[in-house]
Amino acid sequence: MSASARPGRDTRLMPVPDGLDGLRLDSALSRLFGLSRTAAAELVAAGDVSVDGHPADKSTRLRAGCWLEVTLPAPRGLPVAPPQPVAGLVVLHHDDDIVVIDKPVGVAAHPSPGWDGPTVIGGVAAMGYRISTSGAAERQGVVHRLDAGTTGVMVLAASERAYTDLKDQFRSRTVDKQYHALVQGRPDPTRGTIDAPIDRHPRHDWKFAVVAGGRPSVTHYDTIEVFRAASLLDVTLETGRTHQIRVHMAAVRHPCVGDLTYGADPVLATRLGLTRQWLHARRLAFRHPADGQRVEFVSPYPQDLETALERVRAES
Repeated sequence: MSASARPGRDTRLMPVPDGLDGLRLDSALSRLFGLSRTAAAELVAAGDVSVDGHPADKSTRLRAGCWLEVTLPAPRGLPVAPPQPVAGLVVLHHDDDIVVIDKPVGVAAHPSPGWDGPTVIGGVAAMGYRISTSGAAERQGVVHRLDAGTTGVMVLAASERAYTDLKDQFRSRTVDKQYHALVQGRPDPTRGTIDAPIDRHPRHDWKFAVVAGGRPSVTHYDTIEVFRAASLLDVTLETGRTHQIRVHMAAVRHPCVGDLTYGADPVLATRLGLTRQWLHARRLAFRHPADGQRVEFVSPYPQDLETALERVRAES
């Protein structure tokens, strides 16, 4: 049976866009359909992908304009997060339109494949707060995200109008997102901008990297304090790519302290008592959806980051 004849599955036929010219087939599928490289390779191996009507290998290089036929697996719905108390989750502010929280470490924004730990929306629901029903079922009310290993201030939409308004603000880059990051070494210059495109890592689909042709990504940083082994930075984002600060700081050889995924020194992390990256969403400012007035929320450092900062300061 041909791919296009398989019942209950979604078959797509399309020309390869110019932006994917020269890419490997698995990489192009990953970009087109939001798949991991592994999942894309599995589709190819299963015979669910053809190029100009012929079977192809995952390493086949595509040409712009050639015809790509892909039969995607039936979608699997993600579980909706049940109300579940989350230790350390603090509500900084709530009203009819927004719920602003201080997210602890080890908590994801919402359910996702491979994550069975606590979530922000499950924790907020357990505390009795209403969240907007806009958005996919598993992430209703979520207008931006923090990594599970990143702490700090985060806003959720409580009303439908707030969901639309906040998504527009994040999309138009009018939200002020300020982070503090403890990075290895001393960035030179002490104040600067990193403008480098980010996409999935070409070899490891569980991480990201600066990649030619990736999504435009801009990070601004300013040094707050310099220590012997590290520097404390004030970081603001123009864009909000997954792992953006972690990827950009690693790209300029100043990874976040404790971020072993992106090349941080494990010896320094152990010495400072860190089991995750030293990265904290310090401040969030935006227009309130109800009246358009600017509001601002600040999160103090959690204990593990405060302790690590005290230790690196004492060593200097």
